[in-house]
Amino acid sequence: MATASCWFLVFVWVVWWLPPALAGPEEQQGEGCSSLAKTCGNLTISRPFWIASREAGRSCGPLDFQVGCSNNNISFLRSSGFTGSTGFAIMNISYDDRNLRVVDVHKEEAFNVTNGTCNFPSWNTSSKLAVPFKVNPANLNIILYKCTKRVALVEVRCANASNVFVRTGVRFDETGNYGGYALEGCDAIVVPVMGSANASNFEQLISDGFLLTWQPPTPVAGSGGSKKTTRIFIILGSLGGLAALAAFVTYLLHQRKRKRAVASDELMRSGSSMTSYSKDLELGGSPHIFTFEELEVATDGFSASRELGDGGFGTVYKGKLKDGRVVAVKRLYKNNYRRVEQFLNEVDILSRLLHQNLVILYGCTSRMSRDLLLVYEFIANGTVADHLHGSRSAERGLTWPLRLNIAIETAEALAYLHAVEIIHRDVKTTNILLDNSFHVKVADFGLSRLFPLEVTHVSTVPQGTPGYVDPVYHQCYKLTDKSDVYSFGVVLVELISSKPAVDMSRSHSEINLANMALNRIQNHEVVQLVDLELGYDTDPETKRTIDRVAEVAFQCLQMERDLRPSIKEVVEILTCVRDGDCRAKSMKKKASQKEDAHLLTEGLQFSPDSVIHRFHSQSTNHSVASNASGL
Repeated sequence: MATASCWFLVFVWVVWWLPPALAGPEEQQGEGCSSLAKTCGNLTISRPFWIASREAGRSCGPLDFQVGCSNNNISFLRSSGFTGSTGFAIMNISYDDRNLRVVDVHKEEAFNVTNGTCNFPSWNTSSKLAVPFKVNPANLNIILYKCTKRVALVEVRCANASNVFVRTGVRFDETGNYGGYALEGCDAIVVPVMGSANASNFEQLISDGFLLTWQPPTPVAGSGGSKKTTRIFIILGSLGGLAALAAFVTYLLHQRKRKRAVASDELMRSGSSMTSYSKDLELGGSPHIFTFEELEVATDGFSASRELGDGGFGTVYKGKLKDGRVVAVKRLYKNNYRRVEQFLNEVDILSRLLHQNLVILYGCTSRMSRDLLLVYEFIANGTVADHLHGSRSAERGLTWPLRLNIAIETAEALAYLHAVEIIHRDVKTTNILLDNSFHVKVADFGLSRLFPLEVTHVSTVPQGTPGYVDPVYHQCYKLTDKSDVYSFGVVLVELISSKPAVDMSRSHSEINLANMALNRIQNHEVVQLVDLELGYDTDPETKRTIDRVAEVAFQCLQMERDLRPSIKEVVEILTCVRDGDCRAKSMKKKASQKEDAHLLTEGLQFSPDSVIHRFHSQSTNHSVASNASGL
C-alpha cells in the first residue's frame, strides 16, 4: 500500500504541474497569480481560462476567458454576458483543439419533460456568443418552432405542448441563413447540437450540448529568456514524472483484473435492483461475463470495418470469439446518461426470455468495465428496414409471402413478451432482424418495461422512435400493451408499402406513414399505398391477402386504444389470412365478443367501413388520423 501511495503522489504532481509547464508564452498570467490549474467539480480549468472567484480580485487572464464556478461545482462561461440559469455550462474543454463542449442552460431547463416543462426560449443560441468564441461548424442544429396554428411540417411535438415543435438534423450554416426552414405562423429558434441527424430525443441533444471554438488570446509581453529556461527544466522533470505515471497505470490495470470477478457479481445485484421485476421470469439463466479485452480483440479494436450500424443507444460491431462463434457486439454510447440503466434493463430482460423469434443474448461485460458491451448472436441477413427501403432494397429479396411470414413471426414474438408482462416499447423495422432463411429475430430491449397484468397502464416519460410511438402514450404518458400494437401497425404498413415510417420529402400531411395509411385505407385507395412490385394488381390472391393485412394495420393504428386488437388477436388474424382456412363459425364467435374487431375471413370482402363507422359513432370530434409521433 505504501508503494501505491507513492505512485499516487507522483501522478498528482504530473497532472497539476505538467499543463502549466507546457503552456506557451501567450498564456502567461499576471503578477501574483497562481500557475496551478484549478478545478471546478470534475473539470480542470487551466490557461487561457481562469476562475475569477479563486484569484482574490486579481486579473489572472484575459477577461473573455473568465470562468464562473457555481456552488454545485458547475463551470459557466462568463464572456457571453449570460451566467447562471441563462448562460453556458462548460461540460468539457479540449485545450489541444481549442474546443469546449457547452450546454445552453436556459434551453435545457426549458425542455425538461421529466419536470413537465416545455417552454419556448427567447433567443437563438448564437446571439449569446461573442469573440473569441464561435459555434464549431461540426455541429448540427435543431430548430424549435412556436406556432399559432396547426402545422403539419414537423418531426416531433414537444412533450405535452400543442404549439411547440422540433425539427432535428438541420445542417450548420456559417452564414446563419436558415430562412429555408421558416414555417408560416411560427416563431423559430436555432439551437446547435452535437448529435446525429437521425437522433429522436431532442431533449438529450440539448442536454449533451454543442462545440464552441475559441481564438487564442493575444500574447502577453514580458516573457523573458529566464522564464523559457525555467520552463525547459520543468518539462524535463515532467517527462520523468510521465514515466512514473506509466508505471502507476500498469499497477492499476493489474489491480483491476483482480477485481473483475467481484465486479461481475456486482452487475447481477445491480441489475436486479434497478429493474425490480415483480415475479420471477427466469428462463434463460445468468449471462456470461466477457472482459473488455476479449471483445476488443474479437472486433479488431472496434474497427470501423466491423461496424454493422448505429442504434439509438450504441454502435453494433461484428466480432468473432475465440471459440469461433460469430457475434454482434453492441457498444453503448458514453455520452448517454441513461446507458447503465438501459444496459442493465436489456441484460435482465433478455436473460429471462427464450423464444425462437427473439435475439439471443450471449453475455455482456461487467458494469464496472471500461465500456458497457452486450454480446448477441449474429444475425447475418440485416434488418427488415434494410430490405424494405434501406441499403438492400434494390435486391427485392422480400416477396409478399416472406413479408407476411415476417409479420406473423414478429407478432408472435410480441405476443410472447406480452404474455410474460413485458412491453417492448420500440417496435420498428430496424429492430427486426432476419436470418438467412428470412426468419425473424426481434432485438433491442433497452426501452422495454414490465407491465403487470393487474394494472391498466404504466405511467412513464414517452420514449421510442418518431413515426412508431403510440400517440396516446405520447400525449398522456400512459404506456400499455396496445402501444406495441400501434407500433406494429406501422410495421405492417411498411411491409405492404416498402415506405419508411417517416419521410420528410413526402407531403406535409403524409410525413408520418401512419397518417398516409389511415387516409388511403379509409378512402379505399390501398392501391396508392401498396408496393405494386409485390403483384397487387396482377395476382388476385396477393391482392386478397394484402387487402386484409391493410385492414389489420388500420385497426392497429386507431387513436382509440379500445379499437385496437390485442397482439394475440393480430397473430390469429394474420395466420388465418396466410393459411386461408378461417372458419365463419370462429369468426362469428369473435365478432360477438368484440364487435369493433373487424376480423377477416375468406367470405368477407375488404372494407374498413365497419371500423370507421364505429370509430366515428363514438365521437363526432375524433379523427382517424394519428398525431405526429413523439419521442
